[in-house]
Formats: sequence, structure tokens, C-alpha cells
Amino acid sequence: MRLSEMREGQSGRIVSVGGDMRLRRRILEMGLTRDSKFYIEKYAPLRDPLELTTRGMHVSLRVKEAMAITVEPLEAERG
Repeated sequence: MRLSEMREGQSGRIVSVGGDMRLRRRILEMGLTRDSKFYIEKYAPLRDPLELTTRGMHVSLRVKEAMAITVEPLEAERG
């Protein structure tokens, strides 16, 4: 499943980060690395961007960027 397909309030674990080299590097520098757990805090009113929490940080991503991240949903666990 893609990160962009998840809903507010869901938690997950990052399986892989794709995209071109610049996008991939930017995502990894934000702390969104393989096996990182996260929690989707909210989507903006027009559903772009989305805000998530990982490793105690708040991160905002455009939905287009979130499409490059493959995730695994987790059961009611806040990352």
C-alpha cells in the first residue's frame, strides 16, 4: 500500500522509499527510512499536504511525494 492511500489516524511502517534520486534523498533526510513507524496526524483541507508523526517529529509531505513510499499498516499503534 502507498502512504498516500492511508487515512487520518492510521499507523504504519515504511517498507520502501522510491522515486527519483532527489525525492528519495529528501524523504530519507526527513527521517522516513525503511522500518520507521509513523502515525498520520491529518490531511490539509484539500487533502494535500498530509502531516505525519515519526520518531517524535512532525513531517509534512505532498500526496505526490507520499505516493513514492510503500507502507504496511499497523494495528491501532501510534508511531
